Amino acid sequence: MNNFDLISKVLKSVFFRKATGKAGKMAGNSFLILNLIKEALGKASQNGGSKGIIDKILAKITLFGRLLKAYIQGDYREIPKETILKILASFIYFISPLDFIPDLLPVLGLTDDLALLNWVSKSIDADLIKFEEWEKTSATIL
Repeated sequence: MNNFDLISKVLKSVFFRKATGKAGKMAGNSFLILNLIKEALGKASQNGGSKGIIDKILAKITLFGRLLKAYIQGDYREIPKETILKILASFIYFISPLDFIPDLLPVLGLTDDLALLNWVSKSIDADLIKFEEWEKTSATIL
């Protein structure tokens, strides 16, 4: 299964649809978003297995987490709501042990998570570039 097939199946899965629905409900709650960031960072930091995959996941989650934190603190608001929802949905999907490829399968269980995080990153690339430029000049890093 190539990456395109995998991400297509993840995006159509019941697991991602549920994560998207939860993201919409969570979007206005700063406390829940901060907890979600903490859970995602914790899972990425403690996960064993392939160091390369974990490093990639941790880098994406860290960047997305900084963006979410700046957004909910009101420091950075130049971001479409759709981008926020994509990030939240990807975090919810990531922390769930039951998803398209269950995390119970060592290393393999993280491939769908990484594919989703990469897809989100590519789909919001312009927003991420603007945020990183703003962050270099204005923000306090997480």
